[in-house]
Amino acid sequence: MAGKKAATLPRKAYEKELLRLQTELVKLQEWVRASGTRLVVVFEGRDAAGKGGTIKRVAEHLNPRVATITALPKPTERERTQWYFQRYVENLPAAGEIVLFDRSWYNRAGVEHVMDFCTKEEHQLFLRQCPIFERMLVEDGILLRKYWFSVSDTEQQERFRRRLDDPLRRWKLSPMDLESITRWEAYSRAKDEMMVHTDISEAPWYVVESDDKRRARLNMIAHLLDSVPYRDVPPAVLELPKRPESTGYVRTSRDLQTYVPDHAANL
Repeated sequence: MAGKKAATLPRKAYEKELLRLQTELVKLQEWVRASGTRLVVVFEGRDAAGKGGTIKRVAEHLNPRVATITALPKPTERERTQWYFQRYVENLPAAGEIVLFDRSWYNRAGVEHVMDFCTKEEHQLFLRQCPIFERMLVEDGILLRKYWFSVSDTEQQERFRRRLDDPLRRWKLSPMDLESITRWEAYSRAKDEMMVHTDISEAPWYVVESDDKRRARLNMIAHLLDSVPYRDVPPAVLELPKRPESTGYVRTSRDLQTYVPDHAANL
């Protein structure tokens, strides 16, 4: 059923608030690093729900050595024989790190289940084990935040259409993405069943209305910041050193090096 689309947030207001929130994300990062905190943020939702764009805005000004984006490909033949959660455990953060999961272990509750990439028994086992797995993460001290990006059927279809017409974004579409249009209700049922089993007090789901991507990004980032008890960590005092006096070095002749052509001069 089509949902009511919220009014689009004006770009100027969006960009101003995004910059403020991104500044706070840098403070959050420095607190994570200084305190040795381990932070995991899970981004889930339907195809074209706006997860990828939000992750980009979250990570845009963060240190990639501290905050990493994890988007695992389909499992290898060896990984198929492992405990399902095993390859995700390998990507969990160490002290002072943030991991942003662009899709996560919840693949089994969504696409794998709906597209019959796993058995019914494997799906049911996941629903039983997932709350236990996440409680173990939280009990071990990991801060776990889970966001579900909710997009209406009409908005999703419009985004798919725009991707088809855009050579810069056409790569985002796959046959499986288009198949999701015909299985809208199946994905809805799978999501509802997933929520029943995995929306636990230790690691609740937070739903982000994402028909307006700008609102979704701001709302998600603001919520994340409000949910973590970070504090401002004063940066180290740095001063630029004085450049030492020349000792007679002569730069190599430009004729001995190959330079990139000045493409910009032709614009």
